[in-house]
Amino acid sequence: MSVALVLNCCGQRCPQPIIQLARQIAEVSIGDTVRVLADDPAAAHDIPAWCRMRGQRFCGADLTGAIPAFHVQRCN
Repeated sequence: MSVALVLNCCGQRCPQPIIQLARQIAEVSIGDTVRVLADDPAAAHDIPAWCRMRGQRFCGADLTGAIPAFHVQRCN
């Protein structure tokens, strides 16, 4: 998966990672992927829910590293 933008939201609590994603997803082209680094436990629920509500594609999460990474593909 090619990542066009990485958002480092570590240390930010809900709803800040979602706010950053919503503000910055327009910076990438439709079809591109944004990686959100977020250590807030709520991000695992909030990011997929935001994608469903906003018509974006949640591509999954990598929870194996020290910092959880969530992948969102811009659809519109």
